[in-house]
Amino acid sequence: MKVLRTVAEVREWRADAGSVGLVPTMGALHDGHAALVDRAIRQNDAAIASIFVNPTQFGAGEDYAAYPRSEEADLALLEKLGTAAAFVPAVEELYPPGDDTRVQPGKIAAPLEGAARPGHFTGVATVVAKLLGIVTPDRAYFGQKDFQQLRVIQTMVRDLRIATDIVGCPIVRAPSGLALSSRNAYLSDAERASATALSRGLMEAEHAFDQDERDADALRELVKLELAVWQLETEYVSCADPLTLEELIGSVERAVLSLAVRVGKARLIDNALLGIRLQDLDEL
Repeated sequence: MKVLRTVAEVREWRADAGSVGLVPTMGALHDGHAALVDRAIRQNDAAIASIFVNPTQFGAGEDYAAYPRSEEADLALLEKLGTAAAFVPAVEELYPPGDDTRVQPGKIAAPLEGAARPGHFTGVATVVAKLLGIVTPDRAYFGQKDFQQLRVIQTMVRDLRIATDIVGCPIVRAPSGLALSSRNAYLSDAERASATALSRGLMEAEHAFDQDERDADALRELVKLELAVWQLETEYVSCADPLTLEELIGSVERAVLSLAVRVGKARLIDNALLGIRLQDLDEL
């Protein structure tokens, strides 16, 4: 596996790589990332993963400095998986002196995470646009766990006419149901147990939807009730249109249920799709 540190090195590697799948990451890799890389390897001539903790998507008081970093272990995992290359730039390589151009996403970035973390999606859209411009991948892979991020990137690529297919991949969960996340490293054993309330609440709502519960407020309430049992600090529970992320009222035929919860030092997010499959997003 080639470890590439500069834009010039990536472009030299890309020239002879054939079809390329990109997996953008912030490191601290886990089995969820591995699933993205595996799919990129299977669907392309070569897979490249980026490891870059992007400073522009962190707001004041967020965990940029403390965000888990494990470059040596990450590179070893990528090599074991069969990744062709890893792009591991310094901050100055992606944001050189004088850099002040930013990609401002549209209204899909305004609610939920956008409201909770002002400026977050501007940083996400900017760094992903940079990575797509540097690597020029045929496909780029993003996990469903960050569902709004996936929709922001899909919308950006559509609107800016970027010639990369954005591939959404299902959430990978621990046996307990907890969605895998680099921030799970912040959890104590007791906090990890209480954090399973996120997936249990979503599963309760999924089951109710399968039993013909269609009221948006009732679906939200099922999630909130499970979180309340564990007295978790809930930032939001949303039942929204999966394309626009506008909140739904009354009867729903398709939705994304999503939530953000603080468990100890960790801020965790999770979601579930109701009445729609992840792959259907590309057809609507």
